[in-house]
Amino acid sequence: MTIDDHPQTRPWTYEEVQELMRLAREGVSDTVISIKTKRTLQEVHAKLAEIGIVAKTET
Repeated sequence: MTIDDHPQTRPWTYEEVQELMRLAREGVSDTVISIKTKRTLQEVHAKLAEIGIVAKTET
């Protein structure tokens, strides 16, 4: 697999990061955050890890 196999992701805006943090702190699941932010689960998890927040996962 090469880097070309993955679509380019757009940078997170300040407003998107604020929304991401708000949703995560409210206990919204990672799947719902992904839908609301129109980001993949991988993007959501990566950004949350970068800012030191763990999202609730659906089981």
